[in-house]
Amino acid sequence: MTPNTAMPRPQDLESDLASARRVLALEISGLEALARGLDASFVAALDIIDRMTGRLIVTGMGKSGHVARKIAATFASTGTPALFVHPAEASHGDLGMITSTDVVVALSNSGETPELADLVTYAKRFEIPLIAICGRDGSALAEAADAALILPDSAEACPMGLAPTTSTTVMLALGDALAVAMLERKGFSSDDFFVLHPGGKLGRRLLKVSDLMHGGGDLPLVRQDATMAEALIAMTAKGFGCVGLLDEGNGLAGIITDGDLRRHMSPDLPSRAAAEVMTTNPTTIRPDALASEALRVMNARSITNLFVVDGSRPVGVLHVHDCLRAGVA
Repeated sequence: MTPNTAMPRPQDLESDLASARRVLALEISGLEALARGLDASFVAALDIIDRMTGRLIVTGMGKSGHVARKIAATFASTGTPALFVHPAEASHGDLGMITSTDVVVALSNSGETPELADLVTYAKRFEIPLIAICGRDGSALAEAADAALILPDSAEACPMGLAPTTSTTVMLALGDALAVAMLERKGFSSDDFFVLHPGGKLGRRLLKVSDLMHGGGDLPLVRQDATMAEALIAMTAKGFGCVGLLDEGNGLAGIITDGDLRRHMSPDLPSRAAAEVMTTNPTTIRPDALASEALRVMNARSITNLFVVDGSRPVGVLHVHDCLRAGVA
């Protein structure tokens, strides 16, 4: 498709930008009102979720349903098992997806959405905790809930005041606030995050050195009292262009790289002691460091390998190509 490169008329440009800024200003105002109005009911909702032994069931109809799907996905990706249940489908058998160990979070701006009635009744019948996110205190949904989170009375950005805009933005932000507050309560770490996000750019950003390093029999290592002939054999056999030298306590005393060989090249090099050629106090990395950190270190030092050490003991070696193949940037 050929892009339309025609320049907008000045009056259209100003009108469109003014409309966009008005929408954003109204939604920002709604978010600010939401933040000011947070109270003990927010903590009560967190307490209910924290005590949950099953899953978080998030539900809503129409635009609220779209927001509910995203909230469920956010909770699930941050360590709280969650799923979306469509309220209409719930009335036709999907109530069987909800158990007594679960918690229901129901979204409705009016608090009177008829499609939620069967699901709310089911929750009350089987004593399943119910959290409401709605725009009206005193609504049927708010009255039925164990914790009701009431949205601020904010103008919709739609000029007719009809299309859900500010209300859905505020709903979504409140769901994010709940998910992140729960994440922090649980002490959800970057390691936990990686378990749930192994794919894509985010997963690559969270790769650890230990995920990519070569260890065990692949490590190019010799004793500190080895000759350069022995060191050269180890370098050639392992193919990393470097070799580590171990001290008496099996700590990393130093390394020899291709650069060290060039600097010490002479006819008698094979017969020399490896300790005379090695670089002491080499740059190393921890196995639990992010691979992106290791790549930054290698780029900054203009080196292609890093020995991975646990304390002073070498447990692996990482090559810059290992990071690049994994898509680490």
